[in-house]
Amino acid sequence: MTSVPQPVLELSADQARRIALRAQGLLGAPDRRGGVRGVLRHLGAVQLDTISVLARSHELVPYARLGALGRRTVEEAYWSGGRSFEYWSHAACILPVEEWPHFAFRRRSYRSRPHWHHDLPDGAYETVIEQLRAEGPLTATELGGAKNGGEWWDWSASKVAVERALMYGEVVCTERRGWKRVYDLAERAIPDTLLHDDLDDAECARRLVALAGRSLGVGTRTDIADYHRLKGEQFDAVVADSGLVPVSVRGWAKPAWAHPEALATEPRGRHRTTLLSPFDSLIWERARTERIFGFSHRLEAYVPRPKRIHGYFAMPLLAGGRLRGRVDPAREGTTLVARQVSLDGVKSVAPMAEALVEAASWVGCTDVRLERVDAPELREPLQAEIKRALA
Repeated sequence: MTSVPQPVLELSADQARRIALRAQGLLGAPDRRGGVRGVLRHLGAVQLDTISVLARSHELVPYARLGALGRRTVEEAYWSGGRSFEYWSHAACILPVEEWPHFAFRRRSYRSRPHWHHDLPDGAYETVIEQLRAEGPLTATELGGAKNGGEWWDWSASKVAVERALMYGEVVCTERRGWKRVYDLAERAIPDTLLHDDLDDAECARRLVALAGRSLGVGTRTDIADYHRLKGEQFDAVVADSGLVPVSVRGWAKPAWAHPEALATEPRGRHRTTLLSPFDSLIWERARTERIFGFSHRLEAYVPRPKRIHGYFAMPLLAGGRLRGRVDPAREGTTLVARQVSLDGVKSVAPMAEALVEAASWVGCTDVRLERVDAPELREPLQAEIKRALA
């Protein structure tokens, strides 16, 4: 008998938006019992970045979902107890330790590649491994210095060696100390039950596609593959066995897949009003952000100042389940400075005021100062709302 194809479930664009928000922990009651570790497990990856304006991005991600947690609490939740590690996922990310086996394919790939352009003297790799075995965990500085004294990429032999060992999986980054990676041997840092590369490449991809589908709720081939930086053909080879369900979304030009949990109940609940890190996984993929929210998001930190439109570290405003604008923040003592505020066709300035005041309180600021507001007629109402919220 020839099997009859089952009809593909059709979702409205609004359903897809709410599914995505719930999957990312931004719709419904916050999981305060799970805390930061719960957020990490739920998202599967939290991106790291050197830029710190209000706080570093990996702090802003749980803040957006859980509110004003203590920053030390956030760091300890990530790094204490061996529950996470840093590796190359969507970018440099904090990952739940349970995901260690899933990146065996990437470790194998790094081991099989020609070495980077950095030359490595004979014995340097082995020396670093032995030093970590005897003294670890250690930073690159403690291993003999991170640089040779030139530009930032002029790494020392010990830095090259330990980063190579990190990519190969012989060494693990177990925490960041003063933003420096702290390295330890994988055999010490990863539980024995997880310390293996037994999964073949296809099984790694299958698991990562399934996890990405759960973290996104619903997405296209590109959306889901991009979450952990898989190739499209890797997605194609495993999606049928991933457990994800083919769907169509009205207004989306390409096919999509959803996680069964995302389809089990109608996504409802309280919307969070918050500022998002530009590196938040809700808005990682630019085309997806435009498709779901009708919002064009671009990090301009690396754009020459005269060409910036919204500012150095413009943080999107999430309110009512939609992206309503953005603010480029800074700090001057105990004042949060909104250097540039953009509001996208909003009827109320209250959400921006609420988000600014809450963020200010979180980072220890007692005042908020507006500089530029793109819609001049909104400046006075926004200032008045901020004053009311601060009172």
